[in-house]
Amino acid sequence: MKRHKENADEGPVPSVFRDRRQAGAILAKKLQERYRFAEKPLVLAIPRGGVVTGDEIASRLGADLDVIVSKKVGAPGNPELAVGAVMHDGSFFPNTGIIEVLRVPQAYITQQIAEKKIEIERRLAKFRGGKDYSLEGRTVILTDDGVATGATVFAAINWLKTQKVKKLVVAMPVGPADTLERIRQIVDELVVIHAPEDFAAVGVFYEEFAQVSDDEVVEIMGRWRQRPGLS
Repeated sequence: MKRHKENADEGPVPSVFRDRRQAGAILAKKLQERYRFAEKPLVLAIPRGGVVTGDEIASRLGADLDVIVSKKVGAPGNPELAVGAVMHDGSFFPNTGIIEVLRVPQAYITQQIAEKKIEIERRLAKFRGGKDYSLEGRTVILTDDGVATGATVFAAINWLKTQKVKKLVVAMPVGPADTLERIRQIVDELVVIHAPEDFAAVGVFYEEFAQVSDDEVVEIMGRWRQRPGLS
């Protein structure tokens, strides 16, 4: 892939992002070009990498930043293959095709939901201090550093639709075209930079894609914790 070194605010959009912050800066610019927000939007970032991207978006838009956590449920014997994803309230987004092909038992899914809820609540307590949200009437921008199969994003979208938000926008640096089209059909707006038909992995689109630590997320969210509008 050809790599550009231009500043995020100038020149062509790079085919490979320098890092998550550059991806966030480009997304923020696209959002500013497409929207004139009547009120302060809320950026909801999926940890951990998405919080870095979300921090950049929120800072540039003058928005609020918060985190939303969903956890993938891996297939029996193959934890990287998502059979679905869980939210903090136990709501489950099923990857129906994989569940049917692998004949995943409901008892396995139920056990995984209970286990994942515990981990989600731990993360929410650590990153934002609790699991209560006040989102009614707000314009929400859901973001991550990229999407692949999309199970965690779909789980978050489905939960957000129960929260009476005013408008739900998904802002994503990169993802496969088919997954992004499915997202586009169920949200108010989708803003995306790269949507290749031939998709390998999110990390391929970044020069620097080191794992983000819990401590980095805590540090970022600590800077936002006292700002008005964060629930």
